[in-house]
Amino acid sequence: MALRKVVHIAEEKCNGCGACIPNCPEGALRIVDGKARLVSDRYCDGLGACLGICPEDAITVIEREAGEFDEQAVAAMQRAERQGGAHQAVHGTGCPGAPLVNLWQSEERAPAAEGRGASALSQWPVQLHLVPTNAPFLQGADLLLAADCVPFAMADSHGRLLRGRKLLIGCPKLDDSAFYAEKLADIFRQNEVKSLTVAHMEVPCCFGLMALARRAVAESGRPVPVEEVIVSVRGEVKEPHTPAAPRG
Repeated sequence: MALRKVVHIAEEKCNGCGACIPNCPEGALRIVDGKARLVSDRYCDGLGACLGICPEDAITVIEREAGEFDEQAVAAMQRAERQGGAHQAVHGTGCPGAPLVNLWQSEERAPAAEGRGASALSQWPVQLHLVPTNAPFLQGADLLLAADCVPFAMADSHGRLLRGRKLLIGCPKLDDSAFYAEKLADIFRQNEVKSLTVAHMEVPCCFGLMALARRAVAESGRPVPVEEVIVSVRGEVKEPHTPAAPRG
């Protein structure tokens, strides 16, 4: 091994806040057992993009014997994470805020989501980029694919749209739509999805969410029924009706 610069984390200083994670372009840092760790020397280029981010000053760059930086290994790891999403976090890698969580286990325990402030969210994470294609809550689910802006515009979205459904969110304009379509297709292939409701805003760029959903269903080869809900910027449903919440 050659003598070169790599990131060093002072474990006694690290409080596990995770601020360094998104500031490592290569993805060499992860939260493991409540502390930031360098996953592998070969993922660290030693340039120190993460320096100055840590509120505890726990990160420095030191010179020591280390394996060579492997750009191809970094690319392979990042591809795997895009496919695995939050599944990586469960095993000590990935986003520190994305472990899979069942917020309630059955329909009987689900909140009514009819009163002000009642939440119908039943799982975490919800961002399509972070949800693994093999997440247990996807099996046999009625899915709601919602544009990021929908719940902010539509005040009663939990009661009218979310109850009884598993949620995936994304932005067809700002996110990678091709990746989303591919990932959705994988979700449909791997899980017996009962239905897909696509809720998006009335603005032109948001219609891309419906387009990528249709593409995903077609590519999966699965007969997943798709229903569209269009929401105005005033929070009104533009379609004749909002899909009824699934029961049982």
